[in-house]
Amino acid sequence: MGSITFHLNGVERTVDGGGTLLELLRDGCNLTSPKDGCSPTGQCGCCTVLVDGQAKVACAFPAERAAGRSVVTLEGVDERERKIFAESFSLTGGVQCGFCIPGIVVRAKHILAKTPRPSRDEIARGLGRTFVDARVT
Repeated sequence: MGSITFHLNGVERTVDGGGTLLELLRDGCNLTSPKDGCSPTGQCGCCTVLVDGQAKVACAFPAERAAGRSVVTLEGVDERERKIFAESFSLTGGVQCGFCIPGIVVRAKHILAKTPRPSRDEIARGLGRTFVDARVT
């Protein structure tokens, strides 16, 4: 297990770690927003983070692949933007128990970055698709 240097939420970090990016973020960086719902299958999306601007499931992303890259978790999303997401999800009934909401918000942020004014259908497809496309690349 070696050190991995990457940018986490805009700050360069060097962390000892191996395994998955999810383990690195939770155990090595003490972040709590990426959750382990199905590790290592990458099917539920609870651990979704942005890696170089692309939505990735951290439980299926090898930690060493984060070296030199930019990783953004919900903790790295601007407070004002987090508040807008929270209010929007609440007002539209887009809430569940809360466990997977951080991953869904990060996925929504990715959708909006790609398509600033998505249609309802584009949102549904973006949030409803399996997370296979969010695996390692």
